[in-house]
Amino acid sequence: MSAKVQVAIDGPAGAGKSSVARDVARELGYVYIDTGAMYRAVAYRALRAGLDADTDAAAIGELAGRLAFEFREADGERRLHVDGEDVSEVIRTPQVGNLSSPISAIAAVREHLVAAQRAMAQAGGVVMEGRDIGTVVLPAARVKVFLTATPQERARRRMKQLAEKGVHQDIDEILADIQERDHRDSTRDVAPLRRSEGAVEIVSDGMEKAQVVATICQIIRQAEEAL
Repeated sequence: MSAKVQVAIDGPAGAGKSSVARDVARELGYVYIDTGAMYRAVAYRALRAGLDADTDAAAIGELAGRLAFEFREADGERRLHVDGEDVSEVIRTPQVGNLSSPISAIAAVREHLVAAQRAMAQAGGVVMEGRDIGTVVLPAARVKVFLTATPQERARRRMKQLAEKGVHQDIDEILADIQERDHRDSTRDVAPLRRSEGAVEIVSDGMEKAQVVATICQIIRQAEEAL
């Protein structure tokens, strides 16, 4: 049996990283870790506490340091619990999503969450996705993937995803949000979004999710065999 490796999947908002990473992990018997959900959870708790990313950065950093994150299996899914609360659904609102980007740029927040993420990945056999996994969190990961798509394609997918949850939003608004978030994520001072050295770039426009999953699984199997 091949040894299991660390897999880092990075990319911009709306690139489908979460669903792809989840399916890759399921296919190979790996543990899936959604780091973006962890930042969204901090944003959710900050909103609930009435904290603002611009004026309350220190307080949000302290809040992040107090939170206990745990991914639990339930009905075939890994759901995120924070201090025992299942936040998997409440963190997916547009309001939380928009706040998670500026909150993820707070150095103290990243410090706390990166430490937690590295601890989760220490034993290997994990598929971890986010914005800075290959560049910051797991720079020595055996497999690195940069998964992306055009802003227009990502907006289309996001609109469909929201509609399936009963949330209707104009595609032009979604596209503007995505473009603004891309700019913030790629130009921030702390751990900006970029393709890490050695990462395989996959542009998923025109690809079915199953094709993307199969491509990444093949890369991982080759890395396992090379050990």
